[in-house]
Amino acid sequence: MESRAQDVLPSTEIIPLALPKGTEKLCELCQKRAYLQCGRCRVTYYCDADHQQSDWIGIHKRICQLLIPIRTPSLFSMQRAGRIENLLKTKELIEICRLVAESKLSEGKHQEAVPAAQACLRCSTDVYGPNTVQLVPAYLLLADANMGMNNLALVAELLSQAEWAVLKSPECGYAVHHRLHRSMGCLHTATGHFEAALFHFANDIYFASEEYGLDSTVICGAYFLMAAVFVKLGEPAIVHSLYTEVAETWHSHLTKLLQSHIQNMQKNPDMLEPSFDEGQKVEVGKMLRSILAFEQDETRKEPGIEALVAHALAMLSFLGGDAVKALEFGQMALEASQLIQNHDLTETIRALLQLLGKDPQLTSV
Repeated sequence: MESRAQDVLPSTEIIPLALPKGTEKLCELCQKRAYLQCGRCRVTYYCDADHQQSDWIGIHKRICQLLIPIRTPSLFSMQRAGRIENLLKTKELIEICRLVAESKLSEGKHQEAVPAAQACLRCSTDVYGPNTVQLVPAYLLLADANMGMNNLALVAELLSQAEWAVLKSPECGYAVHHRLHRSMGCLHTATGHFEAALFHFANDIYFASEEYGLDSTVICGAYFLMAAVFVKLGEPAIVHSLYTEVAETWHSHLTKLLQSHIQNMQKNPDMLEPSFDEGQKVEVGKMLRSILAFEQDETRKEPGIEALVAHALAMLSFLGGDAVKALEFGQMALEASQLIQNHDLTETIRALLQLLGKDPQLTSV
């Protein structure tokens, strides 16, 4: 309740816009004529209170004061040193907006991500100019936000702009290519063009592996999305294979994180913080729970992969600071592993349960 209260902009900060005749300001969100301005920074304008509130929740409360020197003309800002300082501040804004948009997208807050993505695109355009490859990350953030809101026509337009910018930049790196292909694959999945979707996800995997390595968790996203296409195509064997790849990669990654976390616990338990932020936890957890639900289907139930995924979810919950969920998934993993004699994971799962203060010997199978 407290965090939601902080999200609400006080009515005293909503100021009617009084401008000289012939002067016009545009709304920060929709670019229509503005009638209100932010009473804190006084350099940001809105068409109505709803758009002001949406922008406040989405990004403005994070960057309100940072906009003042950038948007306030002064003698210093027109000098070379002032222009350089404003450029650096605008680049800082781009990074803040990008991180906020990514965090909100990972939490599934697509509508709240739109203002941050728009601000990222606007600032990027100010720094790098229109139709440049540096705008692609912002285009993709805005496309992903609108994808979650099912605004597919706008998504197609944004991805077309991103693709054109990439095509004009042959020196464009693997990371940008991988992100563009992933967004294109998601769009084609949403519109039912499954062959095109698989083509883009395959390219996503190639470019991501070139940038991050074959065992990177980044590639897992493409495998997972590709599996979703094969679910629609009625190919459970392929889905199982792709899900297994995702589960094994994330299990290996989480195991390393857990080992590092335990070492830090032993060195300085008072300074210990969760190893996953909420956005990462939600995104990875959603992926692994989908895989677990698929693998628990009675027609193809495999205790080995079920134990692997449940253990990964237990480690993720533990690293995210959720002991209750960690215990729930840990017990599920132990039960599944005990269905297989001498299963490799059994003792490892027991060790995690011991960390949670639960005697695994008392766990019923």
